[in-house]
Amino acid sequence: MTSAAVPVPAVPVPAAPAAGAEPSGDVLVVPRGRLARATNRARSYIALMKLRVVELLLVSTVPVMLLAERGMPSWWLIAVTLLAGTLSAGSANTINCYVDRDIDQLMGRTKRRPLVREVVEPAQALRFGIALGIISTLMFGLLVNWTSAVLSVGAIAFYVFVYTLGLKRRSPSNIVIGGAAGCFPVLIGWSAVTGTVGWPAVLLFAVVFFWTPPHFWALAIRFKDDYAAAGVPMLPVVATLEVVTRRILAYSYLMVAVSLAVAPVADIGLVYLVPAVLLGAWFVAEAHRMAARAKRGDEISPMRLFHMSITYLTLLFAALAAAALL
Repeated sequence: MTSAAVPVPAVPVPAAPAAGAEPSGDVLVVPRGRLARATNRARSYIALMKLRVVELLLVSTVPVMLLAERGMPSWWLIAVTLLAGTLSAGSANTINCYVDRDIDQLMGRTKRRPLVREVVEPAQALRFGIALGIISTLMFGLLVNWTSAVLSVGAIAFYVFVYTLGLKRRSPSNIVIGGAAGCFPVLIGWSAVTGTVGWPAVLLFAVVFFWTPPHFWALAIRFKDDYAAAGVPMLPVVATLEVVTRRILAYSYLMVAVSLAVAPVADIGLVYLVPAVLLGAWFVAEAHRMAARAKRGDEISPMRLFHMSITYLTLLFAALAAAALL
């Protein structure tokens, strides 16, 4: 006697979603390809801002704020000033990438930038840069003060119109004059606290101003062939190595002299002055060494001075911050 088979109800199996489809329900799954494209696009826009350069600019902002306050300003003011300053510098850098996209493709150091690789359209980059500038200006004006907002706009305009469009492709003095744009964070930091620009801020502006040529010319020596290929008359392209290193030495002395003058003008003591003397002696000694080797025709190491210049500026402003707090 055989038993009758019991029928088993069929369980419907859902069909696999088509490629690129998003399943309905409470959980939204973003396709990997779309997420990767969005992430890469965001990274490309961030790359236009050159945030590694911005880092160095902001190193000088907080210590000057501490000096202006003679203590610790509110964390809110520091945070807003740094964020608005980052967007302001990012605006100038993005517009610089837009203007220089033709020569960036000729230089090994810049050929990986987003506009050269065509991952961002030029018009989109320009709109992004302008939008950053507008947002940063409104942040400064509405949340800090309008003096800082005007200085921020001035920094963007100076970098774009004076340096990038005016001097970079025309004059060996491009970085000397145009480098002033990178000094504005000092003035902005002071004005964010006081609403004005004081003499200590002006002297610190001068420190960064005289620091910029040695810092950038050392880099330009290393990438001299790149600048020559792009037709950019950086000093190492149009002058001998001996001339360039002599100029680096002269600006190093000016930088150190002004850094020491900050102490009496800002009425800060040995906590700042002693490190300023030691750091200045260290920097000038390296500049002398490089100039002497160039005069003898020996091989030099320009990137050693380049990296030293970053350390110098960071430690100098750290000493300034310590003196302001003590």
